Amino acid sequence: MAYWLLKTEPDEYSIDDLAKVDSFCWDEIRNYQARNLIRDQIKTGDFAFIYHSSCKQVGIAGIVEIISDGEIEQAQFNPEHAKFDPKATQEKPKWYSFQLKFKQKFNRIIPLSWIKQQPELEDMVLCKQGRLSVQPVTQPQWQFIIARAK
Repeated sequence: MAYWLLKTEPDEYSIDDLAKVDSFCWDEIRNYQARNLIRDQIKTGDFAFIYHSSCKQVGIAGIVEIISDGEIEQAQFNPEHAKFDPKATQEKPKWYSFQLKFKQKFNRIIPLSWIKQQPELEDMVLCKQGRLSVQPVTQPQWQFIIARAK
């Protein structure tokens, strides 16, 4: 099992939106590093933090479970879709997605400012490469944050 952090803007899709649906396709990621993680490493049974960005309360809002391995994203092939990629083909797809389901909303957001102050989290990808929309979280980092959420 692996752990992840998934960034979303809550005005577009929040932890509360995830809580209202049975499952959700995490797609439309257009960053090659994130794509490689989705394609090669994200697996069914992994868990991820949902991180709210570009908002008043930036931070970790809750947990989701990954319920599919990375799969070829279909939007890239649809010329009517905003995320259409004319260079992508069925034989050589460029973008991948995965399915997830809501597990838990935290009682309070775990703020980025707090995360950055913790020596135990100084090597967290979020602190070093904050703009990456899909990023790995180590088991010790996961456990440390979970302890804070209680």
